[in-house]
Amino acid sequence: MNTIRPCGCKGVRTCLSCEKDFQIAKPSLQEQFQQLEPWSYCVQCERLYSGWDTTAVQADHQQHDKAKGLLMPGVLVQEQFLSKDEGSQLMTELDALRWDISQSGRRKQNFGPKTNFKKRKLQVGTFAGFPKSTEYVQRRFDEVPLLRNFQTIEQCSLEYEPSKGASIDPHVDDCWIWGERVVTVNCLGDAVLTLTVYEEQQAGKYNLDLVAAYENELLEPLLPEERLSAYKGKVLRIPMPNLSLIVLYGPARYQFEHSVLREDVVERRVCIAYREFTPMYIAGADQEKGDPVREKSQIFWQIN
Repeated sequence: MNTIRPCGCKGVRTCLSCEKDFQIAKPSLQEQFQQLEPWSYCVQCERLYSGWDTTAVQADHQQHDKAKGLLMPGVLVQEQFLSKDEGSQLMTELDALRWDISQSGRRKQNFGPKTNFKKRKLQVGTFAGFPKSTEYVQRRFDEVPLLRNFQTIEQCSLEYEPSKGASIDPHVDDCWIWGERVVTVNCLGDAVLTLTVYEEQQAGKYNLDLVAAYENELLEPLLPEERLSAYKGKVLRIPMPNLSLIVLYGPARYQFEHSVLREDVVERRVCIAYREFTPMYIAGADQEKGDPVREKSQIFWQIN
């Protein structure tokens, strides 16, 4: 079923609504992942420990033996990036904007250029900057050492509603246009990010072939095969607490697929995803194409 359905899903993407209406049988991704060896990330230790339940692993922090923990290169989880009051006000501001339907039971608010990942074409399109009410979130990135010089060129609010079976399937964010740091600010609700090593290596998929052109500029070098093999056969669970900041970069960004399972969305969850340009659109061969987008990204407009 390749046509867009009334719920917004298409192709292999489904939600509870279209699965019921069109009798679509979708295999449980959670059941598939639970066949692998589960490891969960402790934010305080900055290591992975055996276990599927991220809440239980966090609760056991005082008993953790770091020598038995598994390092997870390329992950930053910063709790309480937003205050409770900021989160509440931000949700009021976001809900004052129009939500559009998206795939897999999600809704979105997308502010950014028009992109064609397959043809690698970029246009400013209708992009006119970002809502003024969200400006302080971007400005706060400057307080995070890992995000210094991060210039947002796409900002996308995403809503996950459990009654719709909202989720996002395993994927690697596009590597032609979106740069190394994949940033998420959690505005409402707790969830979990699930990672598995990307082993398919399908030619052209995710535009991963372009990473070699800027690999020497990465903040965290990619893992050699002998180190990457330690993560194969495992499923890695990264907690995404309410009001927290999550950044994927280096190995976690390029060598693992990440997903949000519908079983991990137990309440309304809203996050804002932020993307930056790849180096060639900042100071490389495609800078002239990137400059108009970068100019628009300096604009923050008021809601009328």
